[in-house]
Amino acid sequence: MADYDVFIVGGGINGCGIARDAAGCGYKVGLVEMNDLASGTSSWSTKLIHGGLRYLEHYEFRLVREALKEREVLWAIAPHIIRPLRFILPHHDGLRPAWLLRLGLFIYDNLGGRKRLPATRTVDLSKPLGRPLKSDFSKGFEYSDARVDDARLVVLNARDAAERGADIRTRTKLVSARRANGEWQLKIKDQTSGEAREVTARLLVNVAGPWVDEVIRGAVGRNDAHNIRLVQGSHIVTRKLYDHDRAYIFQNSDGRIIFAIPYEDDFTLIGTTDRDYEGDPGKAAISADEIDYLVRSASEYFEIPVSRDDIVWTFSGVRPLFDDGASKAQEATRDYVLKHETEGAPLVNAFGGKITTYRRLSEDVVEMIGKSLDGHVRSWTGKEPLPGGNFGVEEIETVEAKIAALAPDLDARSVKRLARSYGLDAIAFLERAKGDLGADLGHGLRGVEVDWLIAAEWALTAEDVLWRRSKLGLRFTKDETERLEAFMAERAQRETAAA
Repeated sequence: MADYDVFIVGGGINGCGIARDAAGCGYKVGLVEMNDLASGTSSWSTKLIHGGLRYLEHYEFRLVREALKEREVLWAIAPHIIRPLRFILPHHDGLRPAWLLRLGLFIYDNLGGRKRLPATRTVDLSKPLGRPLKSDFSKGFEYSDARVDDARLVVLNARDAAERGADIRTRTKLVSARRANGEWQLKIKDQTSGEAREVTARLLVNVAGPWVDEVIRGAVGRNDAHNIRLVQGSHIVTRKLYDHDRAYIFQNSDGRIIFAIPYEDDFTLIGTTDRDYEGDPGKAAISADEIDYLVRSASEYFEIPVSRDDIVWTFSGVRPLFDDGASKAQEATRDYVLKHETEGAPLVNAFGGKITTYRRLSEDVVEMIGKSLDGHVRSWTGKEPLPGGNFGVEEIETVEAKIAALAPDLDARSVKRLARSYGLDAIAFLERAKGDLGADLGHGLRGVEVDWLIAAEWALTAEDVLWRRSKLGLRFTKDETERLEAFMAERAQRETAAA
C-alpha cells in the first residue's frame, strides 16, 4: 500500500488549497514545500480578492465571472483575513471614455452574482474621496472588491489540511519522482537537516508555481517541459498617502492599470508591474525602471507627487502564467490550465492561476484525483470556514472586543491585528495563556503569539513571523528583529533539550 494517496509539490495557495480539499474528501495527503509556506508567488501579490476588471478588455469573461463569484464565498469562510474594499476609478480624459468604464463596471456588478458587496456608483471627485487627487480629475466611479492577507490565506489552508490528516512538510524538497508498479516512487529531502527519505504515492500533483516546469524537468525527468511564462510583478509600499479607507485604481497611457491601496494602517501599497522574467524566481527584485514606473504612474494622479523618499519597502514576485503565446506580458492569460496524465501512475500539473480562484482550481484538481483513484469527491470547501473564521462577516468587531478583554495590556492596533490575523484562534490561545502573554517583543508581538506560530503554523524564523505570518517587518528595527531571532532560537533549544 502506498504511503499517500495524493502527494503535492508546492506549498503556495494552490498546493495548500488542494491539500485541504483532498484531505477533506478522505484522501491520505502529503505535501512538501522546499522553503516556507507562501514563500514564493503567493506572498508577493497585490493582496486582493478581485474579479480582475481589466481582464474584461481581453474578453476573459469566464475567468472574471468565476473570480467575481469567489469573492463572497472566500469572504464568508475567512472573514478575519478577507474584508470588502471599495475602489475609486477616476475618469481620465484621453484614455478610456466614461461610457466604456460605466459599461465595464455594469458587467462587473452583474456577471458574478454579487449579493453582499455594494454596487458601483458615480462619485464626485471634488469631495473628500477625490481630494488627494489632482483637480483635473472631477468624476469617477466607486466599485467593490476585497482585500486579503495572502500569506495567511495559504497558512490557514495548510492548517485546515493538517487538521484533516494531511502531512505538511515545509523546508522539504522533492528530489526525484519515478513511476514504478503503478505508483510514484518519491525521494524527498529535508532542507534543514539534509536527511533524505523515500515515500510512495498513488498520484502526484505538481503545483510548484514558478518552479513547476523545473519539477517536471528535474524531479520527473522530462527535459522538454516548457509550459509557463514567468512574469515579474513588483510593488512599492510608501508612507500613508491619504487618510480615507478607499483604494484607487489608476489607468495608465500604456493601457495598464495600477492600484494604490491603504496598507497596514500607516502605509500605502502601490502596484503592480508586468514584465517578462528570466532567471531564478526566488531572486526576483524590483528594478530601478519599475520603481520609476510606479512612482511616475501614481504621481500622474496624486496632487502631491510620490517620490522615492516616500518608499519604505518594496517587494517583487514572479507569476507563473500559462504560456499562451501572448505578445505582451500584461496580455498573457491569468486563467489556470491543468494537465492530467492518466497513463501509469497519475500526474496532475497545474499552470498559472490567481489567488482569487485558488479554491476553484483545487476543486478541479480534486475532481481529477477522484477520476484517477475512484474516489468519492464532494464539493465542500466553500461552505466550511477556514481556521479561526467561524463567525459572521459582520462580527469582526465582536471578536476584537473579546481579544481586548482577554489581553487588556495590548493597544488597540495590536488587538485589531490579532483579530484580523487569527480570528477565533487568537481568543483560543489567549484563553490558554490566562493573562500571561509572555515576552514583549515589540509592536504588540508577544511570546504567546510567537509560540502559537511555531507550534501551529510552521514558523521557524523571524522572517517567517515578521513577513509572512504578519507584516510587522514594516515596523521592526534590526535590533528588535535580532531579539526575536534569539527568542525563537532559545525556545527551539528548550524543545530539543526536553525531547
